[in-house]
Amino acid sequence: MDKLKQQVISRFFAPKPKISSNPTPPSNPSSSSPPPPPPISPPNVKTTVSFSPSKRKLLSAHLASSAKRPKTKLSPHTHNPVPPQPNPSLHQKFLQKLLEPSSPPLLEPSESDHKKYTPLEQQVVDLKSKYPDVLLMVEVGYRFRFFGKDAEIAAKVLGIYAHMDRNFLTASVPTFRLNVHVRRLVSAGYKVGVVKQTETAAIKAHGSNRVGPFCRGLSALYTKATLEAAEDVGGKDEGCGAESNYLFCVVEKGLESSGSVSNCGCVDVRVGVVGVEISTGDVFYGEFDDGVMRSGLEAVVLSLAPAELLLGEPLSKQTEKLLLAYAGPASNVRLEHASRDCFKGGGALGEVMSVYEKVAEDNFADNVNQLEEAAEQGNSHCSIQGVMNMPDLALQALALTIRHLSQFGLERIVCLGASFRPLSSSMEMNLSANTLQQLEILKNNSDGSESGSLLKIMNHCLTIYGSRLLRHWVTHPLCDRNMISARLDAVSEISLSMGSYKGSQRIVEIDAEDSDVTIVQPELSCVLSSVLTYLGRSPDIQRGITRIFHRTATPAEFIAVIQTILSAGKQLQRLCIDEEYEDYGGRKVCIVTVQSALLKRLILTASSSNVLGKAAKLLSTLNKEAADKGDLTDLIIISKDQFPEVARARKAVQLAKEKLDNLIALYRRQLGKHNLEFICVSGTTHLIELPIDANVPSNWVKVNSTKKTVRYHPPEVLTALDQLRLANEELIIICRAAWGTFLREFEEYYVEFQAAVQALAALDCLHSLATLSRNKNYVRPNFVDDNEPVQIKIHSGRHPVLETILQDGFVPNDTTLHANREYCQIVTGPNMGGKSCYIRQVALIAMMAQVGSFVPAASATLPVLDAIYTRMGASDSIQQGRSTFLEELSEASQILHNCTARSLVIIDELGRGTSTHDGVAIAYATLQHLLEQKKCMVLFVTHYPKIADIKVEFPGSVEAYHVSYLTSHNDDGTMDAKSDHEVTYLYKLVPGVCERSFGFRVAQLAQLPSSCIDQAIIMATRLEAIEGSRVRKKSEERQCLETATSDQELETEENVLNSTGSFCSERIVDSEEFANAFRDLLLNLTSAITNDDLAKSFQLLEEARSIAKELIEG
Repeated sequence: MDKLKQQVISRFFAPKPKISSNPTPPSNPSSSSPPPPPPISPPNVKTTVSFSPSKRKLLSAHLASSAKRPKTKLSPHTHNPVPPQPNPSLHQKFLQKLLEPSSPPLLEPSESDHKKYTPLEQQVVDLKSKYPDVLLMVEVGYRFRFFGKDAEIAAKVLGIYAHMDRNFLTASVPTFRLNVHVRRLVSAGYKVGVVKQTETAAIKAHGSNRVGPFCRGLSALYTKATLEAAEDVGGKDEGCGAESNYLFCVVEKGLESSGSVSNCGCVDVRVGVVGVEISTGDVFYGEFDDGVMRSGLEAVVLSLAPAELLLGEPLSKQTEKLLLAYAGPASNVRLEHASRDCFKGGGALGEVMSVYEKVAEDNFADNVNQLEEAAEQGNSHCSIQGVMNMPDLALQALALTIRHLSQFGLERIVCLGASFRPLSSSMEMNLSANTLQQLEILKNNSDGSESGSLLKIMNHCLTIYGSRLLRHWVTHPLCDRNMISARLDAVSEISLSMGSYKGSQRIVEIDAEDSDVTIVQPELSCVLSSVLTYLGRSPDIQRGITRIFHRTATPAEFIAVIQTILSAGKQLQRLCIDEEYEDYGGRKVCIVTVQSALLKRLILTASSSNVLGKAAKLLSTLNKEAADKGDLTDLIIISKDQFPEVARARKAVQLAKEKLDNLIALYRRQLGKHNLEFICVSGTTHLIELPIDANVPSNWVKVNSTKKTVRYHPPEVLTALDQLRLANEELIIICRAAWGTFLREFEEYYVEFQAAVQALAALDCLHSLATLSRNKNYVRPNFVDDNEPVQIKIHSGRHPVLETILQDGFVPNDTTLHANREYCQIVTGPNMGGKSCYIRQVALIAMMAQVGSFVPAASATLPVLDAIYTRMGASDSIQQGRSTFLEELSEASQILHNCTARSLVIIDELGRGTSTHDGVAIAYATLQHLLEQKKCMVLFVTHYPKIADIKVEFPGSVEAYHVSYLTSHNDDGTMDAKSDHEVTYLYKLVPGVCERSFGFRVAQLAQLPSSCIDQAIIMATRLEAIEGSRVRKKSEERQCLETATSDQELETEENVLNSTGSFCSERIVDSEEFANAFRDLLLNLTSAITNDDLAKSFQLLEEARSIAKELIEG
């Protein structure tokens, strides 16, 4: 690079021909003087050097300053004074030309420039016009080259050198670094296409395109979602590991508000989604109504974390804002738009069906037996009937997805090998986007990393695909009691096996009556740990078998994946599932290892004899040594008339080699040398080496020589070598086709192998949960029956994440909620006292239990919840014009519209984003609605003690608690604002309401200036004194009013009783009028007593007095 720059600089400052200094006069049409000579063009030397924006800014500032002050020049690189140049503007011209180049020409030729392109450039122009949105890497010899705008992008992203070559800016990378550079470009969000030569030199020499350029075509396309399944670059160690790379397609249809509600009020749109993990074959679909907040769509996006978004236009502004915010610059998520106008009137189903039929024809065209078997079965892994029953919008999203994947050649995974599952199911708990974020299920809220999240604590998986499955388990807890119990049984058995580990097997003697029978139990945890450790050191077999299905796997990768499945299955076969009796030293031996029904099913699936037999058969067809070398010609072991075309091609190569080797006998006779042999020098084969004075025919071609010898190629050898080279090229092509046919045959077994890998992933998840329970001393939760009232009873519950951080310093708490008794807890207490931690730990314990995990508690009795809803923290959405308080109320609205009696709702400080009176009123009304209408389990954290008064309205159903603390007191036993400095948090939940929040303690921890804190304490003391005085005054006035009113009521009652008869006969004719007047009297008296406004109280008393006088005096 330095040498090249020196050449450029030297050529730039090379002396130029002198031009006359006399200015050329303006041209005059009438003048007969000859035209001036054309100017001599400067050397055609151009280059591009990329600098950071800060350096460019510095350079621009330097140039501007140098124009104003020519006497003080500084070098832009060393910032040292620059000696004066003979031509003051020469240095500026150099900097502007070398460091600030003009924009490179794009690949959009004009008609006038069409004939100026070289054949290679014309190929690139044609390819770029065909794929305008693709960054092309064109194979030229031993390098991949970029052209035009693509070269500029590659230079910026890859940090490589770009320069002008003929008509275009160009850059290049070596072919053996294709994997690295493609991944870097794809990670930057680009759609990368690789253009390869479709013919070799030998085939080109014998074909019709002898004089033209090599034929080239687009061989592969790569994006973030398709990279791991793609050819050449997928399946490498640089992959994304445990992260999924979903392609997520979204379509929607606007709806009018029809009175129905969804999330945040009236239904706004109906959304259809399809997500495809191309590298694993996992596909989900769904269609649902969503509100203005798009909370349902947000929950799906957060739980799935797609790497690429496909937006089916048209979309509403709210939906597009949400998805664009998710795919922002920092997220590194790729986004692509696609039109779905062609799907109107049922076009989506027709397109999907046509693709299914085409794939089915291609798949079964060469295998009649397989076609007959599929016809007999009547269904495939994803039946066409199931696709036809999909909702309309989900079907449109599926059609868009298939169309998108068709350009990559990966649509077959959706049509044949996919594992379809619906988005929502009655078997899974509903977790909203707020729940995933506010409980920090997948990522923490501080830096957005996985550290400190629930998933990180629970993940002890030893394999990558086990970690991916555990993520799905955590974000989709079960709602089926039997499935939860099955997981808990499996975890319990593995955990007990870990605790009783004393060797590779356990022998137990049974009763004396059957003393001749012994139970031999190989240790479950030992075998599982051995298998999973082996799998953890092996390739990602889940993505591996999918790459085999896509026919993009290399032979070495194929053997590694199939061999891993075979070895793991053989090890698991050591665990005998059923009871077997064998003779062992004259005694009967009963082998029993697994009791859990789920474990039995998973082990049988992973160690199926059918799968292992097919794996062994596949491996017997391949030559492992040739696969390791990447030699396709010797890869396939031919037996029983398999691959006859490969056998013929190998025979042709062998005949060409024999013909070439037999030529040596001809030259021995011709030259009279019986010991003459062919030699090989520097890769050049079949050379004849003769002394320098030897006489040879004139048509022999001299290749090279030394001082004493000359090496020749006779014409017959050249012809034979050419035939051998052509035969080898044909053999490679035939072997590559045979390898593709071999991979195509694997499709018949794909479903079984995929099920085996899924079983291994599930075993890894169960082993991870067992390891977690064993290491953390967790307990198995108990679940109440469905016919029993919903109840939560946790003894000594702990927060799973904070417990790991604090170790023994964490303070556990008890929780008791019952649908027929106390089902709401109002939690108050000081700031940073542990309120939020307490309600979070209850939600996390319930969630972990329904995942199938043991829980951090001394004991736990839980219901099977249908959902967990949260409203915690403070955040806004400025780009969507939503304030913090609006976000709070929107989350609360979602809870009120969706929760049921079997839901757990945790609300933290609702109403703090507005004035105190408004906040208290909204929080009170929200809690009242939950208690009256929903009657769900509620944990309500607040700093408003007034809300605790709601327990009077719901006696026995609501109770107030606070987190305990210790603080200093004054001599009279009262507390003041200064006591905030001496508060000690105990973090224990106790009954009662906390009247203080101890905000000054938090201010002190936040290191506010002491002067600010002191001033705040003075102000708080003054406000507390004023408030206390007002309360005492009101209390005294109320007591006086109550005394005066009670005396007046007694006197009025006596007068009324004495004069009742006269009223009935003389004054009041209608008894109903008398009753109404007496009711008004009592109502005014009661209102006067309870009203805090003194003026209003006296007014009410006056009205009551006038009514009484009317009743008495008439």
